Amino acid sequence: MLRIKYEDMLQEFKRILLKKGFDEKGAEDAAYIFTQNSLAGVPSHGLNRFPRVVDYLDKGEIKPENVATCEMSLGMMERWNGHRGMGPLNAKRAMDRAIELAKQYGIGLVALGNNNHWMRGGSYGWQAADAGCIGICWSNTMPNMPAWGGRDRKIGNNPIIFSIPRSNGEHVVVDCAVSQFSYGKIEDCKLKGLQLPVPGGYDTNGNLTTDPAEIEKTWRVLPMGYWKGSGISIALDLIATVLTNGNAVSDIGKFSDEIGLSQVMIAIDPSRMNSAELTDAIVDRILADLKTSEPLEEGKPVLYPGERVAKAVKENMELGIPAIEEVWDKVLAM
Repeated sequence: MLRIKYEDMLQEFKRILLKKGFDEKGAEDAAYIFTQNSLAGVPSHGLNRFPRVVDYLDKGEIKPENVATCEMSLGMMERWNGHRGMGPLNAKRAMDRAIELAKQYGIGLVALGNNNHWMRGGSYGWQAADAGCIGICWSNTMPNMPAWGGRDRKIGNNPIIFSIPRSNGEHVVVDCAVSQFSYGKIEDCKLKGLQLPVPGGYDTNGNLTTDPAEIEKTWRVLPMGYWKGSGISIALDLIATVLTNGNAVSDIGKFSDEIGLSQVMIAIDPSRMNSAELTDAIVDRILADLKTSEPLEEGKPVLYPGERVAKAVKENMELGIPAIEEVWDKVLAM
């Protein structure tokens, strides 16, 4: 496993994106998002995903010149069209706008339709929390998961994010697909030759398995909580499609690739109700109680959501970002 300096990875991504038609700021912002994802210990939506995004650019499915625009403004709610531009850039701008609306009204919602894959949804949760806001956001996907009781893929593993700000920057951030594991995590384990820690889908014989390669053969991933994850997936798709008037999971399945997604960004400004000190005190008290949990394994304390990411960022900034050599070589050769 290689370790790549943060600045080196950032500059390589930027170099390639400039060659693919992005302007200076667009290339810099997109490179920052991909690098941050790997820095946070999520290479499945950073370095490992970058070659696939470049492939989408080469095929014309992501248009670097297209930027999301507002189509409808209703006070604290807006509907935007992503025009199938660069998904992470559009998503960042949509959350920026939701934060602006939250600062004005207390809560802001931007429904972003016709956008491309936003990479790591947690990026926009951290973005909201860094601005002092509670963040809630989600995206639909292509149909990549069977509804509970079904065999064929009809619903998406639609990722959802919740973030709660803390003044010290140690935010609480939940970032999860509604499948037991995201496809990015499955791909990451396969590349590293690892088994999943618990069953994440079905093999070619119809049995639950921890083998990521077997799951990739069937594309039958397991909803988290079985029927509960299935129900949440359907509800998230319905809400996103209603608010954006965009593409549902079933529509996205008819496209050649996972493009034209529907996403929702919500920001809530808790300073309208609490002082920052009161919000911190509430969050700190709840987390302090969580930390008194008796661990199942000695030396492995219970972590709050987002704690592992904060530790990974610090370690990877000091030691370099872990990278699979063949993926990094592929990027260098672009």
